Amino acid sequence: MSGPDWFAAPSLRTAHLRLDALRLADAPAFLAALGSPQERADVLAHLRYPPMVGLADARRVVAAALTDPDRVAYAQRLADGTFVGTTSFYEIAPAVSAVAIGHTWVGRPWWRTFVNTESKLAMLTRAFEELGAERVVWHTDIRNVRSQEAIARLGAQREGLLRHHRIRSDASWRDTVQLAMLAEEWPAARARLLARLDRPAADGGQRAGTGGDAGTG
Repeated sequence: MSGPDWFAAPSLRTAHLRLDALRLADAPAFLAALGSPQERADVLAHLRYPPMVGLADARRVVAAALTDPDRVAYAQRLADGTFVGTTSFYEIAPAVSAVAIGHTWVGRPWWRTFVNTESKLAMLTRAFEELGAERVVWHTDIRNVRSQEAIARLGAQREGLLRHHRIRSDASWRDTVQLAMLAEEWPAARARLLARLDRPAADGGQRAGTGGDAGTG
């Protein structure tokens, strides 16, 4: 009997967020969600994107995501369809029941909101409960302390440092911090995510969440 298709991209839903397969037609919304040049610089500071100036650049980045055979790319949208960022599964290894989550960013207005929390709930539910993953991995730039702290708050464990693991967009070598969560750790992590989403917030719940893991991958 065949198992689940690890390279499929079914739509994933939570209370206020939906993750849909990224499409080339999303390029204008992708660029708009990045905001002003200064916001864009903040959001993409730890991602290995080429300079993002106009729509042609956004199309190239989206096309690269869609043609990467080792990546399942998602658009992150609010329930009303507003595009607020992207995230992906990558390093997909069904033979050893492992997958990584990354290539993640959320537009600056949506930092420290429910978006990252609900996105991680959807992605981890897909990985552990639908695909049967034993292990989910995150990679972050050693400079991206904010992201490392947010991933650790999920319940992931820091496993080590990969020296000169990737090349940054400025051509410098990047040391990468690797964190991972095992299937046995998922129930406690799921409870934490749900509790975080249940927390009341000053504006009726729209700001509940944590700093996020923008810039992973």
